[in-house]
Amino acid sequence: MTAADASPDEAEFVSYQQWGVDFFSEAVSQERILAAVDNIAGQPIDFGPIGVGPGKIAKVRANGAIGSATATRLDGPSIAYRVELPVSLTFAVDLQVETHTYHADLVVPLTLTARAVEGVRIWIDIAPPHRSEVRIKVTAEGIRASIMQRIANIEGEVQRFVAKYVARETTKPRVQAARMIDVSAAIDKAWSSIAPKGSDERVIDDLNEALETEIRENEDTFLEL
Repeated sequence: MTAADASPDEAEFVSYQQWGVDFFSEAVSQERILAAVDNIAGQPIDFGPIGVGPGKIAKVRANGAIGSATATRLDGPSIAYRVELPVSLTFAVDLQVETHTYHADLVVPLTLTARAVEGVRIWIDIAPPHRSEVRIKVTAEGIRASIMQRIANIEGEVQRFVAKYVARETTKPRVQAARMIDVSAAIDKAWSSIAPKGSDERVIDDLNEALETEIRENEDTFLEL
């Protein structure tokens, strides 16, 4: 007997409610969450010039990219994940008389929660971070650049921009599409692949074969008639 032919044991049956909870957890796995978020991974970041510091005299321009995310399941009644997106940036501050270069590593946190939608669909709700939640570490090239970093509050400006940028990216069509899981459509597709297919064999063919086998196995009985 194959696995497909085996009937489940009585202990394996569960309530519809429990099945739904189990299914939801499986459908919104860590791997699928990361696949949805990684639609924005690898996206280039290029912004500026923007004014910073007193009088906005200094101008900042930056470029970099969003890396691959990591996810951790959160405790609680909802199926939710804490996702962290790493961002690397290199930016230059133009003081009109000289330019300083900086390198920044940021971690952008997101909270993703799976929500049930009518029509047997699942929506991944994304809560973008506040700028204060964005962790940042800036390394300046040179002593003068380090001094300028403190004066111009470069970290704060970069935190604000990156938080806004990531929030905007989560609303892009490609990300929106990945956030909706159409379970019903997936079931239809799976069912069509396992449903019985038409056959060229006729029922009469099976009957003829069965009769022939029966006669051969019991030919002595027929000869005695």
